[in-house]
Amino acid sequence: MSLHSVEDASKLRRIIEAMLLIGADLDLPDLLRHVIEEARSITGAHYGAIGVLNSERTALAEFITVGLAPEDEVRIGDRPKGLGVLGLVISDPEALRIADLNSHPNRSGFPLNHPPMTSFLGVPIRVREEVYGNLYLTDKVGWSEFTNDDLVLTEALALAAGIAVENARLHQSVKVTSIQDDRQRLAGDLHDRVIQRLFGAGLSLQGIAGAANNDGLSDRLNAVITEIDDTIREIRSTIFELSLIDPEQGIRAQIIALLRELSQVVGFEVRSAFDGPVDAGISDDVAEHLLATVREAVTNIGRHADATKADVLLSVHGDLCRLQVSDNGRGMGGTGTTGGGLGLNNMRRRAEKLQGHLELTGNSAGGTTLDWQVLAK
Repeated sequence: MSLHSVEDASKLRRIIEAMLLIGADLDLPDLLRHVIEEARSITGAHYGAIGVLNSERTALAEFITVGLAPEDEVRIGDRPKGLGVLGLVISDPEALRIADLNSHPNRSGFPLNHPPMTSFLGVPIRVREEVYGNLYLTDKVGWSEFTNDDLVLTEALALAAGIAVENARLHQSVKVTSIQDDRQRLAGDLHDRVIQRLFGAGLSLQGIAGAANNDGLSDRLNAVITEIDDTIREIRSTIFELSLIDPEQGIRAQIIALLRELSQVVGFEVRSAFDGPVDAGISDDVAEHLLATVREAVTNIGRHADATKADVLLSVHGDLCRLQVSDNGRGMGGTGTTGGGLGLNNMRRRAEKLQGHLELTGNSAGGTTLDWQVLAK
């Protein structure tokens, strides 16, 4: 059946106008609601709806209606899931025209407070070869059933709805691609411009500090150099984070989530920093031991260190994965690589299993630094 069989020119113009509206800057739900309203108006239907299928294409995940008052929808309760006659268009995605719903063998009945309905027209909404949902119309006013022209016009509007869905998906895809391109471009700018300039400034300051005769000036210059090194490390961490396609799946995100959880144990926020390609450079096996070590180290700080601040630095350079956990607690009273409780021994065994080692050092300003180094893969 084609639109050539439709003789009403005004209805054909409205179909064309509905098609043209697809290019308008409207949200998808607004466009779909407009399609329902047009289908209802053109065919003379009392009620109209679009049912959106779930990901398995077995039931309705969403149901957008036109023709029911808001208070009526509240009284009816839960939206249809795609049973009975509605389910026929789901299981067999072809147009369905019924004169009387109440006498149809697949009728499942209406819920309490649902208005009576008789004539029915349902057509699938396709996105290319994929069925997105269905367009439903009921109760043709002044007629016992929907006509062939109604069917053709409704199929044309369902086609418009499918185009709207496809456009929305394409816009979202373009948006995601654009965001990823922007992230990559920003990462490149940070590396090529900012880091290189900071690195050059640091080298210049190192030369000045080495030639300075004044101890106070030399100390101040070295402090600035340290600050620049820290800034470079943070920017590198940002670069690798920006370069990730899915940052939520990496070890970086897992450590951040773990430290957020452990902040309840230590009583303050544990800061984190990353240097190098930690997500790409650390294997799953190493990541498992790494997360356990972070948990053990930070938990020990909360239990024993009497600290008010702690920092976690994870870096990857070449084949080496290095975890440093520092605090400003009461310290160890010196430097050591042996001894310690069960937690420390567990962390040491994990390092040795990964062909690495663990060291504990006391900080000059108080507190302790745990240095856990292993092969990254």
